[in-house]
Amino acid sequence: MMNLGDRIRARRKELRLNQSELAQRAGITASFVSQVERGVTSPSIDSLFRISQALEVPVFHFLLQPEARSPVVRHHERTRISWPSSGPALAFQLLTPRTSQRLEAFITEWEPGDPGAVAGFGDTTEEFIYVLEGQLEICLGHESHLLGPGDTVCFEGMMLRGMAPRGGQTVRFISVITPPVF
Repeated sequence: MMNLGDRIRARRKELRLNQSELAQRAGITASFVSQVERGVTSPSIDSLFRISQALEVPVFHFLLQPEARSPVVRHHERTRISWPSSGPALAFQLLTPRTSQRLEAFITEWEPGDPGAVAGFGDTTEEFIYVLEGQLEICLGHESHLLGPGDTVCFEGMMLRGMAPRGGQTVRFISVITPPVF
């Protein structure tokens, strides 16, 4: 099984980049790339996101085990992801079977009381959200929208300024994002 550094190195070599070229694309130092690839240090979520963008793959490309080839994702087999800065308050489950597809779908559960600091994933994404239960406040540009069960929103990633759960109930929603960001 390949570790994170090995996966980054393998993808970098697939693209025929040296460490300096990757560093320049990602806005980090070549010595940091070297340390990550050798397993000396672990990148922050932000650094890993920038590395994945520079290597033209979603972040999950580096975090998940080799992909199953089935197009079906069973409920009990979903990949579960927690947002590191919010602990258990914000959790994602990947609904799509592979991260190498042209879109990703998630079901997200977000507990009430979390301050909500999720911003856009990038200028090039298109995103769709369908609220299953609870209330979700989403800020697009200069406008704020309160969504409830059954409400949907579709937007370009660069418009997203933030979102947060509202009310006293956990909000659950389905998100579809293209291109993949994780």
